[in-house]
Amino acid sequence: MTSTTTATAWKDTTVTLLVGVTGAVLFWLIGFPAAVLTGPAAAVSIATLAGLRTRIPDPLRDAVFLVIGVQIGSTVTPEVIATALTWPLSLAVLTVTLVLVLLAVKGVLMRAFRYDRMTATLAATPGHLSYVLGLSTDLGADVPRVALVQSVRVLMLTLIVPVLVALWGVEGTAYLADRGPISALSLALILPLSLGLGLVFKRLGVPAPLLLGAMAVSALGHGSDLTPGTMPVWMTVAAFVCMGTLIGTRFSGLDRRGLAGALLAGVVSTVIACAVAAAGAWLAAGVVGLPAAALLLAFAPGGVEVMAAIAVETGLEPAFVAAHHVFRLIILTVLVPVLIARLRRAPNG
Repeated sequence: MTSTTTATAWKDTTVTLLVGVTGAVLFWLIGFPAAVLTGPAAAVSIATLAGLRTRIPDPLRDAVFLVIGVQIGSTVTPEVIATALTWPLSLAVLTVTLVLVLLAVKGVLMRAFRYDRMTATLAATPGHLSYVLGLSTDLGADVPRVALVQSVRVLMLTLIVPVLVALWGVEGTAYLADRGPISALSLALILPLSLGLGLVFKRLGVPAPLLLGAMAVSALGHGSDLTPGTMPVWMTVAAFVCMGTLIGTRFSGLDRRGLAGALLAGVVSTVIACAVAAAGAWLAAGVVGLPAAALLLAFAPGGVEVMAAIAVETGLEPAFVAAHHVFRLIILTVLVPVLIARLRRAPNG
């Protein structure tokens, strides 16, 4: 029985990855932005909703986060560190946009889609997916609705943000400081240390622990010039394809009853969130002195792994973008329980 289950899991994983690779190739052929990430996300999402059993094993997912984290950390330069002096101002604007997004989307979900207060609040939360779904289960919210709205948000942002960046006509420069490929010895040192720190972060309940652990180790190594060089191209491309594929698998197992309504709610919510985030990014860009497209990536209400991966792919200040998304998760970790406590105290909450 165990052997049969394992064989089925391998088969599902292989098919899922083939769909993802096909999507990447198709999007590359048509010239879609960040094709190795957006192509798999679109293709696997469609296949999953069509009924195909899709899955990415946890070990592969963890490996992807490690590789992307190391790649992000390798972009930390003295120029990026100097830019950090202006980050508090953009972080303040980001905090305001987070609150505005949550309140605006919550209001629309309650009035236009008849969501109850708790479900609307959790579905409107711009990020921290696993944390939000855990709260949804514990608090008796409509988990399928929350899951679908949140999944649509991640997928749409993965597809839309690269297009907006391309339309802005800005080319990133973070990857132009090429110091050659990283040595095998340095890579053999960074990856185990990244895994170790990631597991410590996971134990402490830190969001996206493996990604952040790898970012921290890689940033220290590259910033101190102990482990110079970039990740092999084949490794980063494979990681992006797997990341996009992983996004598409999030639609697995969702209740199809009321699917159209929940999908529409997800689309409307994401459009509102993007509009507010874009306005905040435009405002902060003038203060920080970076391209507005980089600020859009930093402010976009998508997962830290996804937006950071897009930043790496487009070359738009990956360390800056990742730092803002980590801050966003920290703010949400504090803000959401406060809102929930107020809802539970309210007479009709």
